Amino acid sequence: MSAPTVELMDYADVISRYEPVLGMEVHVELSTATKMFCGCPTEFGAEPNTQVCPVCLGLPGSLPVVNEKAIESAIRIGLALNCSITPWGRFARKNYFYPDQPKNYQISQYDEPIATEGYLDVTLDDGSVFRVEIERAHMEEDTGKSLHVGGATGRIHGASHSLLDFNRAGVPLIEIVTKTITGAGERAPEVARAYVTALREVLRSLDVSDVKMEQGSLRCDANVSLMPIGAKEFGTRTETKNVNSLKSVEVAVRYEMRRQAAVLTAGGEIIQETRHFQEADGSTAAGRRKETAEDYRYFPEPDLEPVAPAAEWVEELRSTIPEYPWLVRARIQAEWGLSDEVMRDLVNAGALDLIIATVDAGAPANEARSWWVAYLTEKAKERDIALADLPITAAQVAAVIALVESKTVNNKVAKQVVDFVLAGEGEPAAIVEAKGLGMVSDDSALQAEVEKALAANPDIAEKIRSGKVQAAGKIVGDVMKATRGQADAARVRDLVIAACSPASPSL
Repeated sequence: MSAPTVELMDYADVISRYEPVLGMEVHVELSTATKMFCGCPTEFGAEPNTQVCPVCLGLPGSLPVVNEKAIESAIRIGLALNCSITPWGRFARKNYFYPDQPKNYQISQYDEPIATEGYLDVTLDDGSVFRVEIERAHMEEDTGKSLHVGGATGRIHGASHSLLDFNRAGVPLIEIVTKTITGAGERAPEVARAYVTALREVLRSLDVSDVKMEQGSLRCDANVSLMPIGAKEFGTRTETKNVNSLKSVEVAVRYEMRRQAAVLTAGGEIIQETRHFQEADGSTAAGRRKETAEDYRYFPEPDLEPVAPAAEWVEELRSTIPEYPWLVRARIQAEWGLSDEVMRDLVNAGALDLIIATVDAGAPANEARSWWVAYLTEKAKERDIALADLPITAAQVAAVIALVESKTVNNKVAKQVVDFVLAGEGEPAAIVEAKGLGMVSDDSALQAEVEKALAANPDIAEKIRSGKVQAAGKIVGDVMKATRGQADAARVRDLVIAACSPASPSL
């Protein structure tokens, strides 16, 4: 059975008739070692229901204990978003039933969030800046995950049965909620994308989450409504849930604007509901009617003490907030003299932060850039993983570069060292020593190999003696082969030329 056709209004007509109103809710899974209220691990991809305990399963008699690292991360996020940190606040029980919420309620924050009244200035495609005001950032626990089996879409409708994995239940979440976003006009979809993009960058720079949208570490809900041009009351909103890519955020907002405009212009009403984004065609589909705060019957969580971060601790954490990533990029681009195109390529490849970290570890910028965008990018492609997921650190890359600069190894051998690091065989210097990869720097040993190669190739030797120094390449290659690539090729060439000079004794 095919889906019913949905009428969409031309986007230019939407903008001529309606003012878009947005609200963005972003859920961020924190990269803590353990869950929000228990000691269960949080690794992604474990076998279903192997990271659970009585607390995160909500079994009778179990009591939650707050994860201090999660509170620290929440405060740092709030500070990075220019928020005020609440000096005293409580957790609450948010009551609702879904099979993937084993307690039948979620421990969250309601009227006393950890951070309030902030903002984030985001840069749009043309370089203009749009300020998105933040209403709150609050702490809560994630739900488990449902897998609907037997249907064509992977959703509950049409499925024959559902499976539940509670590994994710209880993982620390921060929900960041914007204030109502108005005034974006035709650029509303772009503003939505730019905001989530900037927020994701900030969170990554804080090192509080891996922000992998494809794994659900960062999930965006986009609230969209329309009001006629000149009206003063907001329209009814819809909430498109769990949009899982930056591009899709923009596509989902644009689609909802066109869909809602067609409904309103035809005399229909917008239903306050959740909607699901369809990656295949960029559409949204109706989900469930949207609850109000009263439906959740919030009340203070009786098993947890209030959260009251000391002012001194907050100020200490404020000192750890890094420079915004886009400001870092602008500074680095100017210092390194990179064009806009090169800088964009480095960012898109996921290489810039790695290069910066390698420079911070002591490597020259040009060498750090060369390694990450060439050899290491090639290795990442071979493994079909992101550059940042390679099992080598920026400090290790800097150590390899230092070995080359000190002439302990040459560039060819350095690649072998990197391969051994990627294979998990240790630190670069230890690998060089253990495997005997140090450069052959003894001139007498190199001279002996040069003489052997010249004796084996008398015709080449004669060409060199007659002034055809380009012929030395063959001899250099033979010596490099004999030394397993561990000689300094430039030094070998000098020895070859010297050996064939008129002043040298004939071989």
